Amino acid sequence: MDAQATEMVHKTMPYTATLGIEVLRSEPAETRSRLAWAANLCTAAGALHGGALMSVADANGGLCAFLNLPEGSSGTTTIESKTNFLRAVRDGHVTAVSRPLHVGRRIVVVETDLLDDAGTLVGRVTQTQAVL
Repeated sequence: MDAQATEMVHKTMPYTATLGIEVLRSEPAETRSRLAWAANLCTAAGALHGGALMSVADANGGLCAFLNLPEGSSGTTTIESKTNFLRAVRDGHVTAVSRPLHVGRRIVVVETDLLDDAGTLVGRVTQTQAVL
């Protein structure tokens, strides 16, 4: 875990602290965060709720966009997000791996893969971040 990046993310996005998201890697080319399975974050069937999966993807993608901001920018905000759910996560962790697809002066587009502990792709999120 990258304790310094996790603390920064928790301060700037307090919801990530509520969920217990941990930042594992924080570099412009790739960011990684993970969310532990917890019963209170699940559907009735014991699968992590789609909102929890989208939350870790959005936060990690936002961090990736932030690390790729053009000079003079103050931050980002998500203006569009598309999620494909492929498999359920019923234990362990889900890890979000984000990479920039496009870095422009006004928008940053990020793709995030969601992986279970076995490295199986459980979801993919493409999001567009407005540059502030």
